[in-house]
Amino acid sequence: MCMGTLINVITSAVVIESVSTEDKRGDLGSMKCCCWILISLLFAIDKAIGAKQPNVLIILTDDQDVVLDGMHPMRNVKNLIGSAGATFENAYTSSPLCCPSRASILTGKYAHNHLTFNNSMSGGCYGSHWRAKDEKHTLATILGNAGYSTFYAGKYLNAYHGLEVPPGWQHFFGLHGNSVYYNFTLRENDHNVSYNNVYLTDLLRDKTLEFLDQRDKEEPFLAFVAPPAPHRPFTPADRHRGAFNNTKAKRTPSFNKVDKEKHWLLATSKEIPEETLSLMDSYFEKRWESLLAVDELVASIVHKLQQSGELENTYVIYTSDNGYHIGQFAQPFDKRQPYETDIQVPLLIRGPSIKPGVTVTTPTLLIDLLPTILEWIHLPLDPQMDGQSLHPFLVNADSYDAAADMYYNRGLLVQHKGEGNLRTYRSECPMWKPEDRLAECTRESACHCQDSWNNTYACVRNFAYGINHLYCEFQDDEDFAEFYDMYDDPQQLRNMAKQMLAIERALYSLALKNLTKCAGAASCSIHVF
Repeated sequence: MCMGTLINVITSAVVIESVSTEDKRGDLGSMKCCCWILISLLFAIDKAIGAKQPNVLIILTDDQDVVLDGMHPMRNVKNLIGSAGATFENAYTSSPLCCPSRASILTGKYAHNHLTFNNSMSGGCYGSHWRAKDEKHTLATILGNAGYSTFYAGKYLNAYHGLEVPPGWQHFFGLHGNSVYYNFTLRENDHNVSYNNVYLTDLLRDKTLEFLDQRDKEEPFLAFVAPPAPHRPFTPADRHRGAFNNTKAKRTPSFNKVDKEKHWLLATSKEIPEETLSLMDSYFEKRWESLLAVDELVASIVHKLQQSGELENTYVIYTSDNGYHIGQFAQPFDKRQPYETDIQVPLLIRGPSIKPGVTVTTPTLLIDLLPTILEWIHLPLDPQMDGQSLHPFLVNADSYDAAADMYYNRGLLVQHKGEGNLRTYRSECPMWKPEDRLAECTRESACHCQDSWNNTYACVRNFAYGINHLYCEFQDDEDFAEFYDMYDDPQQLRNMAKQMLAIERALYSLALKNLTKCAGAASCSIHVF
């Protein structure tokens, strides 16, 4: 029996035993502790007999879409990761907003289980619950306990301004606050360092290359690199300014279209004025330009691994925390909406046992990444994690098509808690009042507010044989719902909720009720029909 299998068998037995003693709270805590101590011990034995655990490299961009051709600038990413591995066609975030999505990636959990619902402290972003509970059991702590050298560089969580290094990260270069490109502060292990005329993406590249040069080569590594692009303020490196001159925002069928059949925030909108449309074109251009430095970062890191002979034993993951819209349904520029522009994300993976140039059609969530990594490194899947391993779909990608599998069925939960309240009112948009409880209302966006209290929803993105649906329920005064058949209406132009059969709507509503209460992969694997 190989050591990886031995680790899996023994630690799985410990997990099973701990679950069987669930009613004995003290015993349960002890068993969990013993489980991870045993994992670490077995890993040390594994290393001692010469087995080589794979390395893991994650590059996480900020607000990079798929639908609006956000991958267009990424020539190196597509060649060095996609062509050398797998490209996912149906990858989604479970929360189309930075902080909850990043918390989900780190924990493998839905937002209702890690309680980070939006980018505000009151919404759980780097809040007390996160720091006291979920941050202590993340990708970093799990792999660190298993003998990995762990490295983080870039944006962590939006509300992070801490003096402490988050648990598990042995080499930490975390950005204070939200994404910026110049004039920022990093928490560099035990102290803060402020930078002025340094481009953040380039600095993150250099920090990562330095880590790869100086680390203990006898230990496998986890490196998590989180550059700011293409998040606002959309600042490209000087060398890339003008690279996409005269590029305009994609005029999709929903571009600047006011849709009265959408939920309140969108239905009450107005067409975007011409001067704002010009600004949006400029932002679209700069988003692409800001990504060119990320593309160079990826090339530099991959080439470094190639030179050191470690590339073939390294899983490389490239993805984004959420998508983005620019002009769709008369919303100028943001995320937070339950439509494909905002919830679909790029996902490309290369590594051992993954065949080059394959396409994965299996519907996927970002919460699936951590369970997948655990399978790669022969650790048992944690039953508290809501995601599921993608490894079987990755290794069989050239022979498996989820859309053609009459037995495949998975409902993906997408959820968001609107940030609008009395305190988010901005006087620069006097047409709105504090009691409207709107958020992200600026002159820059022609006072088209990007969020509101009733932009709070739960959706199921449902995939099954012959089925490709999105069903959403909003927490508002109307019990508003939206339903789209994505085969017939991929642009989501026709809300068919009122035309649904009563039994169909009841089944979707029941699925949402179960999904928003689920905890653990077993209870979160829900079929709508």
